[in-house]
Amino acid sequence: MTARHEIIVVGAGVVGMATALTLAERGHRVTVIDGAAAPGLGTSFANGAQLSYAYTDALASPGTLAQIPRVLLGLDRALRFHLRLDPDLLAWGLAFLRNGSAARFRANTLAGLALAAQSRTALGGLATRHGLQFGHAMPGKIHLYRSAKSFAGARSMVALKQAHGVTQTLLGPDEAVALEPMLAPVRAAIVGALHTADEEVGDPHRFCLSAHDALLRAGGSSLLGTGIDRIIATGQRPSLVTSDGTRVSADRIVLAAGTGSVALARQLGVRLPVQPMKGYSITLPPGAAAPSASITDVANRVVFARIGNRMRIAGLAELGRRDTRVDPARLRVLIDSARAALPQAADYDQIETSWAGLRPMTPNSLPIIRTIAPGVIAATGHGALGWTYAAGSAERVADIIEERG
Repeated sequence: MTARHEIIVVGAGVVGMATALTLAERGHRVTVIDGAAAPGLGTSFANGAQLSYAYTDALASPGTLAQIPRVLLGLDRALRFHLRLDPDLLAWGLAFLRNGSAARFRANTLAGLALAAQSRTALGGLATRHGLQFGHAMPGKIHLYRSAKSFAGARSMVALKQAHGVTQTLLGPDEAVALEPMLAPVRAAIVGALHTADEEVGDPHRFCLSAHDALLRAGGSSLLGTGIDRIIATGQRPSLVTSDGTRVSADRIVLAAGTGSVALARQLGVRLPVQPMKGYSITLPPGAAAPSASITDVANRVVFARIGNRMRIAGLAELGRRDTRVDPARLRVLIDSARAALPQAADYDQIETSWAGLRPMTPNSLPIIRTIAPGVIAATGHGALGWTYAAGSAERVADIIEERG
């Protein structure tokens, strides 16, 4: 019999809520703590919404390393590195460079692919067992390539992933338009496309709310609007001290607070290699040529996902930015990039929500899921794939707590 534990999960985003619900249905007593007044108000609030189970390509790659001079000169509008005198950022950067080799890129991408496969099954199970409602659908995804070089790179990745059970189809421009007629306005600019038929979408914020309701039904609890001053991992059980001075103890504490996990881990003498990667999104009505499939425009570095009767468009990556302020200039870059990619995909004059969030990025693009102090487990560093990896990460956290594998 597996021992039943009292567990605190710090963070009510997609990773934290998936972890809390997974642990609760395994019979553990779970409390979620988050500084926000409701679940899913941080990085999970309005991210790209794509569940990218096949596209787990690590950011550090030979191609990205070749772009670094251009990025540092400010010539890449979508990707920016904000350098500062920070030993943690320097260490992160050096580790990122080491992970940029072809061998490590392949290894990191395949490790992400394995976690994504686990997550697909895990999320489907959670949704079915608990009746979770979050606009979950399987529209498939199309990557658009506008240069022969980038399309050739896609071809090599298809071959690599095919050997690991992923089914993808390379398309010519006419085939892409036949599959998704709404691409007709940009047909002349497309060199090729990559179609993954079983890719999914879902609203991460709605998932957090629905999972929170399910957690309470399963006997769990939450302390929302509760800040944390410090974490203590001495004695028999770890504990947290909240901003009002209350000390809360548990058998295990899971740090699933994205970039917020870094400061808490540091109090335990652990320096997690996680840096914020700021991204933006807009939510708006679909346009006259809104695609049904999710679209990733590789050249413009922008993604499109239909969530019910709304279009979610996301992009930009700014390493080292620590604020969540929506910068009007950067927002304009996203909007302009989206218009250039798919000019009729959305009603760009009717933006309902503009948002910015901090993706917790590791040098190898893989999350950190491990024990970092007695009774304390880190579950952070999911980068741009937190929504994709959340449910699988939850199972791995549960396995650590239950000492499986």
